[in-house]
Amino acid sequence: MKTLKFPSAQTILFIIAGFVALLTWVIPAGKYDTLAYNKSEKAFIKTDQEHSVNLPATQETLEHLNINIPLEKFTNGDIYKPIGIPDTYKKLKPNPQGLKAFITAPVKGIVAAADIIFLILIIGGLIGVMNKTGAFDAGISWLSEILKGRAYILIILVTTLIAIGGTTFGLAEETMAFFPILIPVFIAAKYDAMVGLACIFLGSAIGTMCSTINPFSTIIASDAAGINWTTGLTNRLIMLVTCLSITIIYILRYARRVKQDPTKSIIYEQKEAIEKLFGLNHMDKHTRLTTKLKLILGVFSLCFIIMVVGVSLLDWWFIEMTAVFLLGAIIIGFIAKLKEYVFVEEFVKGAASLLSVAFIVGIARGVTIIMEDGFISDTILYHASILAEGMNKGVFTNVMLFVYSGFSFFMPSSSGMAVLTMPVMAPLADTVNIGRETIVDTYQYGPGLFFLINPTGLILAALAMVKIGFNKWLKFITPLLVVLFLTTMLLLTLSVY
Repeated sequence: MKTLKFPSAQTILFIIAGFVALLTWVIPAGKYDTLAYNKSEKAFIKTDQEHSVNLPATQETLEHLNINIPLEKFTNGDIYKPIGIPDTYKKLKPNPQGLKAFITAPVKGIVAAADIIFLILIIGGLIGVMNKTGAFDAGISWLSEILKGRAYILIILVTTLIAIGGTTFGLAEETMAFFPILIPVFIAAKYDAMVGLACIFLGSAIGTMCSTINPFSTIIASDAAGINWTTGLTNRLIMLVTCLSITIIYILRYARRVKQDPTKSIIYEQKEAIEKLFGLNHMDKHTRLTTKLKLILGVFSLCFIIMVVGVSLLDWWFIEMTAVFLLGAIIIGFIAKLKEYVFVEEFVKGAASLLSVAFIVGIARGVTIIMEDGFISDTILYHASILAEGMNKGVFTNVMLFVYSGFSFFMPSSSGMAVLTMPVMAPLADTVNIGRETIVDTYQYGPGLFFLINPTGLILAALAMVKIGFNKWLKFITPLLVVLFLTTMLLLTLSVY
């Protein structure tokens, strides 16, 4: 009897896109008016469904619109996206998304996600060139010797460092660069690919979920809520340490089980295929780490260091990051003295190996486009705000946690969700007598927890990197997700009492 194969990531996303398209026929269309600051004219632009008007950029204008945010948050650039204006929700003429919208959404998504798609493809090209030089074989062999008997340090170190990146500057999409590099190291250390995947993905997820000084979530959400970003910082630090410790312990327990008995691996039947995918089945373990290979590995590592510094300190984004990896590949080609046609062939081959991942990112973005074009996100926000009014503060806090979890499916952008929802949801905290920082916390924790399984997030693209099915991931992550949800609910409830 044949076992049914779980659908591929692409198929899952197409099913979700079809479901969301159906929702646009059921959920009424609606939209909040928005307010944006025009730097050149030094004025506010208020936009409704029919027209836009300029308003004086004064605190009085904000107070008149029931927006409890200091004017300087707009003028100094802290809030750079249009924000939702409270009490302005209006129903719109329905705009259901039909067959044409469903078919064109993936194409539109690929165009809209071109920046991250090119980053993934260029990284694939760089890895193709690196594989040709033999530097990976030498580096992994050397590292596996160094870590012999102490491989658990790798789990703690990688998860913690990536979480620090997540909590400080929102390290998320950029982690796509780490999967093809670090997972072979974990496999060489006698773990399975799930351990490497978990360390990278969960490190980023927990870090961004418990953001402390992340300008793309904590700071912009606090600004939009009308409070200082340092308010509630202690609670978020406690949450970060608690959730990260739970996650690392969970990964360590699974990793020890797999190391003691490889058949306990959730992906044991894929062991050979995954080793082949990363070239470990024919890896030359006797490759000597020569001076030239050390230089190549140094340039390769420098690409990632420059990327992190650029994103965190120099306001870089995908164009600059992609350019760094492209330049790194060219420099490595020169050091290795690869012939031009060999370099191009290996680069293209490496990029092609990640093409399926790039398509997944584009299709996921297409799902978001269907929601935006159907005007259903604001309707969900409006009804959620009505639902949460006047509750007991402990119940209210946990309801908001689940409400924001749901929002993240319809609003994948953290900064976009912050500026749209905070002016509407933050004042609800005043009605139940809790601090507005609690709304900021639920805005972070709810989507952060759902991110672990959200098909429109990064998980499907990450799984595609290592050819692991979504069903395998759900089997691995479900116990941890339950523990993290219960822990978050407990700490949130304690914080409001």
